[in-house]
Amino acid sequence: MGTRPFAAIEWALAGRYLRARKKERTVSVISIISFLGIMLGVATLIIVMSVMNGFRVELLSKILGLNGHIVVQSITGTMPNFDADVAAIRKVPGVTRAVPLVDGQVMVRGEQGSVTTGALVRGIRRADLATLSVVANTLTPGALDGFDGGKSIIIGSRLADQMGLRNADGSLVPDAKVTLIGAEGPVTAVGPTTRRKTYNVVGTFTIGMSEYDQLIIFMPFDQAQLYFRKEGDATGIETMVETPETVGQWVGPIRRAVPDARITTWQTTNASFFNAIQVERTVMFLILTLIILVASLNIISGMVMLVKDKGRDIAILRTMGATRGTVLRVFLIAGASIGVVGTLAGVGLGLLFALNVENIRQFLSGLLGMQLFDPLIYFLSRLPAVVQVSDVLTIGGLALGLSFLATLYPAWRAARLDPVEALRYE
Repeated sequence: MGTRPFAAIEWALAGRYLRARKKERTVSVISIISFLGIMLGVATLIIVMSVMNGFRVELLSKILGLNGHIVVQSITGTMPNFDADVAAIRKVPGVTRAVPLVDGQVMVRGEQGSVTTGALVRGIRRADLATLSVVANTLTPGALDGFDGGKSIIIGSRLADQMGLRNADGSLVPDAKVTLIGAEGPVTAVGPTTRRKTYNVVGTFTIGMSEYDQLIIFMPFDQAQLYFRKEGDATGIETMVETPETVGQWVGPIRRAVPDARITTWQTTNASFFNAIQVERTVMFLILTLIILVASLNIISGMVMLVKDKGRDIAILRTMGATRGTVLRVFLIAGASIGVVGTLAGVGLGLLFALNVENIRQFLSGLLGMQLFDPLIYFLSRLPAVVQVSDVLTIGGLALGLSFLATLYPAWRAARLDPVEALRYE
């Protein structure tokens, strides 16, 4: 009964053994549990990896879209020749954007004085703000028109809500104003001296990252110079480059363009944050891989029991001329089929959930009557997911590899079964 490897008869026998009879229900239950375990493990890994990829991509795009890739500041703390420095930086090949800024921290108080919170003011020219797409694309209508000079500011939508400056439809209330409170000088015996100025809120923006939507205030460049006592000066130059992933290669050329400067890259500023995301991603991958590993161990136990139950059939096949290789391949096909089908089902289920994770979140939030994925905790206003083909292939390959390894021992044991011993007590 010698057959070529993986002949039709071997596939037929493997399929027959997987269709358990009444006395083999235990084997069938173990096989089903193994299939479900692999499917859920693969699906969970794809969903979790996609969501964590989405977190990284979204946070990176928001952070870099607003803060730039490189910040150039003076070693002395002042940049009186900032226009010349900006022109020099823009001449560096690969630099796509360089704008001067005046920034500082303030306290913000609503008109009624009932709400006071901290904020970061960024003084920027109207033309430069118009080219900052992550903000400009979400501004309320007419915001830039009222931003040119005068005591006008643009604030984040969450800060506007906190101050009670927005209507239910998202529009600003008439004559919206806030008071900015900043430190005037050193602390005296009676406490810190402060300066207070009231500004008209001419628009809001919604980046989608709650921390920025609640903390950032944009002010005309000249007004920020007046407020922070920086007349004719800038606190820094925000620079963007073609490939932020390799931002380090621009540090040297920019330093040569502006010799007396302190240069900080986004990788230095946010290193601990993104390292924490990467570590969490790796740990979650290892933990969830245990689900697939446990399911693979179930394949071993199920196949060992199947070999024990089919001892008589194996002995008859051997006496009819079946080789050990034939028997080994029959049980290898039977066990690997569970892993292959479970992996394919898991990939399909995982992709289905990952590609619709935001819709599923909204459905569950409405069904349960509670807010899932609070943006105040998770920074983002929506649950992101980015499916990477490399992750799907790695997870699928891992599941198939573990499933294949789990079938080797039971298949080898079936092939080594002695027909005489198997039939002795039949």
